[in-house]
Amino acid sequence: MAVLMPKPSAAVLGRRAAIVSALKAIVPGEGVVDAANEMRVFESDGLTAYRQMPLVVVLPETVDQVAAVLRYCHAERIPVVPRGSGTSLSGGALPLEDGVLLVLSRFNRVLDIDFDNRCAVVQPGVTNLGITRAVEHRGFYYAPDPSSQIACSIGGNVAENSGGVHSLKYGLTANNVLGIEFVTIEGEVIRLGGKHLDSEGYDLLGLMTGSEGLLGVVTEVTVRILQAPETARAVLIGFPSSEQAGAAVAAIIAEGIIPGGMEMMDRPAIHAAEDFVHAGYPRDVEALLIVELDGPKAEVDHLLAAVERISHTHGCASAKVSQSDEERAAFWAGRKAAFPAVGRISPDYYCMDGTIPRKELPKVLAGMKDLSVKHGLRVANVFHAGDGNLHPLILYDANKPGELESAEEFGNDILRLCVAVGGVLTGEHGVGVEKRDLMPEMFSDDDLKHQQRVKCAFDSEHLLNPGKVFPLLHRCAELGRMHVHKGQVAFPDLPRF
Repeated sequence: MAVLMPKPSAAVLGRRAAIVSALKAIVPGEGVVDAANEMRVFESDGLTAYRQMPLVVVLPETVDQVAAVLRYCHAERIPVVPRGSGTSLSGGALPLEDGVLLVLSRFNRVLDIDFDNRCAVVQPGVTNLGITRAVEHRGFYYAPDPSSQIACSIGGNVAENSGGVHSLKYGLTANNVLGIEFVTIEGEVIRLGGKHLDSEGYDLLGLMTGSEGLLGVVTEVTVRILQAPETARAVLIGFPSSEQAGAAVAAIIAEGIIPGGMEMMDRPAIHAAEDFVHAGYPRDVEALLIVELDGPKAEVDHLLAAVERISHTHGCASAKVSQSDEERAAFWAGRKAAFPAVGRISPDYYCMDGTIPRKELPKVLAGMKDLSVKHGLRVANVFHAGDGNLHPLILYDANKPGELESAEEFGNDILRLCVAVGGVLTGEHGVGVEKRDLMPEMFSDDDLKHQQRVKCAFDSEHLLNPGKVFPLLHRCAELGRMHVHKGQVAFPDLPRF
């Protein structure tokens, strides 16, 4: 494992039998998995390059059980790693050798559907697509749609602030979650938000969304549901180069057009997806845009014409508009299957996640070509072009000595490039362990310390998901210390507690 995790506590490892026994008393029946061969399926998440067996796996079924497990782990100083469906691509659910893996997959019920208030209340183990399936009979759907939506859970979406192909117009998870219930490491159950549009006070809901399991364990989610648009049509636009496609993306947005989705794929990804799904993608282009417009029919027709006009201005080689919902679905099926499709052309691939200003797309795509030569590895690009969220897939063979390390460094260089052009390290996959050691590329030491102070307010012992996000973890006492200069503290007249 190239990424170093916290050194396991010998004291916790030595008490494993007693810990397992105590957890079985809290979650009886088949709720505790402690046999090595049965825990093997939990040793990694979607970032399978990194693997680590947990101390024990716990699958609670009730909020009371979650609270009791967390209270016990807090009292016994045992780390806890929350996990949903395990589809995280940043190592966010990577287990710890001395930690309890708390799996929420049994929290899989839709609790309430409120069409009048256009929201649904679900447990965190409900799949992303499961929400849409629960409300589509009334013409509603849940907008954020990660490519893994058939498997990824809404609790994990909240943890990573997941997006999807339609997030350009309808927002990320943070823009579609109205409320949550979560449990603190001390076992306290807290509710934030609800069915109402906004909450008073600090935006703690926004803080929890994207917190990667470091602040609490989500046990219930209230999401916004939307009515399906009257019309939706997609167009496949082929370009002779990725740079031209990137320039077209920037021009479409600059004209004030906000598509329902705007995705881009380069030649390796196009061919892999077409061979896998047979979606009707052109094979004679270097880059492909999939642009979907939705809304009233007249508006959609007008915007489609505008998108085609802009694309031709930027040298597009072909344009094909969907003529039915079935054809539109086929266009998207190829994009959503791009990751597994690329898996058919390489023994392994490393999926990155960085976000850049749209105008920098041509520069960054050209830079990735240079990096591909530098590191001697191929890269296939599939990404959310409309909001600049890149997902380069670095192709490598883990059986060849040194190739995983080369893939990691290639990925690091891509993320450094994203930050250099004014972007950020992640768009929707989170930091986890994958980008943890790159955080200083984007944040100063003071920035990171202030972020850790927020962590301390929720989890002063650093028991929730330690080893993730922060490259260097400070004790909360260190972060809270006062500066004394020549025997005096600042503002000595203020009371201190």
